[in-house]
Amino acid sequence: MPFLSILLSTLLTILIPPLLFLTWYLHVPRAFPNLPRIPIYVSILGLWSSMGQDEIYERWFRAPLEEHGAVVVWFAGRWSILVSRPDWLTDMFRNEQLYAKAGSQIKIPHAVIATLVGDNIINAHGENWRLYTGIMKAGLQKKVFETTSLLKQSRKLVDALTNRQKETGGNRSILVNDDVQKWAVDVMGENFLDLELKSLGQPNGTVRIESLQSIIKATLFKPMYFSFPDLDHFSWLLPSRKRAYNIMNEFDNRLYAKIMTMLQNRNETDPEEMVSHMLGSAYKTGLITEKQLRDNLKITFLTAHENAQQLITSMFWQLGTRVDIQDRLRDEILTTAKMHSDPSQEIINSLPYLTAVVLELLRLFPPVCQLINRVALQPAMLGGELPIARGTFVGWNAWAVHSNPAVWGDDAREFRAERWGESVEEMQGRFRRETVRGTYIPFNAHKRKCLGQGFALLQVKILLFVLLGRVSWVVDPGYKLKMTPGGILAPLGCRVILTELKS
Repeated sequence: MPFLSILLSTLLTILIPPLLFLTWYLHVPRAFPNLPRIPIYVSILGLWSSMGQDEIYERWFRAPLEEHGAVVVWFAGRWSILVSRPDWLTDMFRNEQLYAKAGSQIKIPHAVIATLVGDNIINAHGENWRLYTGIMKAGLQKKVFETTSLLKQSRKLVDALTNRQKETGGNRSILVNDDVQKWAVDVMGENFLDLELKSLGQPNGTVRIESLQSIIKATLFKPMYFSFPDLDHFSWLLPSRKRAYNIMNEFDNRLYAKIMTMLQNRNETDPEEMVSHMLGSAYKTGLITEKQLRDNLKITFLTAHENAQQLITSMFWQLGTRVDIQDRLRDEILTTAKMHSDPSQEIINSLPYLTAVVLELLRLFPPVCQLINRVALQPAMLGGELPIARGTFVGWNAWAVHSNPAVWGDDAREFRAERWGESVEEMQGRFRRETVRGTYIPFNAHKRKCLGQGFALLQVKILLFVLLGRVSWVVDPGYKLKMTPGGILAPLGCRVILTELKS
């Protein structure tokens, strides 16, 4: 009996402290509103489940979000509020001084992801955001883009894919992901950073800074560390986290070295409206620090290629399963190509069905699907209805609002480009109205909407123009769709069989 008593006492002494700590660490703050709570284990399903993000959303998120407009969710080491109701989203986006941007550098400054992105134009608030915007806006938000570079890079991608198909064999599928990433990185480098990376056409791993992107994405979205970033405090104990920090630092140093070499070799004929040059000038004159330069170079590199890459992968899937859309779009493109083989921005943007297809792709496959990077600076009432305590992190889910039948009708989950209208003017009008209303947010909305959205739309349209003018494709019948983890909604991969069109 004394032995059992001692054993029980010892076990309690050992177990109670960690249990008390977990109770404290995982508890939902009392000040949170009365909303449905997504089970915490959903955040780490990737450790034992092969479920894609779309399956996870349908099983746990859709019903409570559509009924209540918001849920409590565990994200990046804390309970946060995820919003999908359009009027609440609009209130959040409009009130920047109340729901302030607070990225990983604020929320989890010790974490691997904070090491990667730092304080930048997307995550910064207040004076820093105004400083970065004043420096970078002109380079990100050009009104007129020269299409020559985009046409050239798009043709290189189609060449790479058709060559891969020939090498593989006409009846066997190819995986498009690697070439699409290289294309996206090359386009970003040439148009925003004044770098000729020349990844496309090279074997995997040849251009280290490009190949690092695949490693970074796999590292960031590991469910355990993404959901519990406090584990990053123990990189000295966890070899994989030590390696993760090393990868982020390698990317940082390689990019900085490339940019500084390029800037040192610049001359008076170099383009002035280039983000890298603008940041370089600001650093040279002391307007920003070296760390601020590095952080904004990295976020430009990452966002200016990742979103396009994800959308094009989604495009291959959607149009490869809907050949009717592909055929109709090809008719419009080939008719235009007879008169404009090297179309200008004006010509590309005048094509109605092309415009509608891209807008609908962004609705059903928003590259940035979910983001929780705002914090309430004081007690608030979201939309005049939902109490938000000071210090609470809030965010949004684009897929939730984009696929909600109450917002987009009974066919909300169907790809129907015709919903956008008949003329480009009508489509652009609806694009603006839906964005203002908080019902269409692939580029965020209001003051903090993506400055590069004009370029992103043009980039995707030009690739479709070139691609559909040269090939048709179908998704491999044996390929099973699997959506990516994290805050991205795109196929994890896409296997297609390409067929070159007859001249």
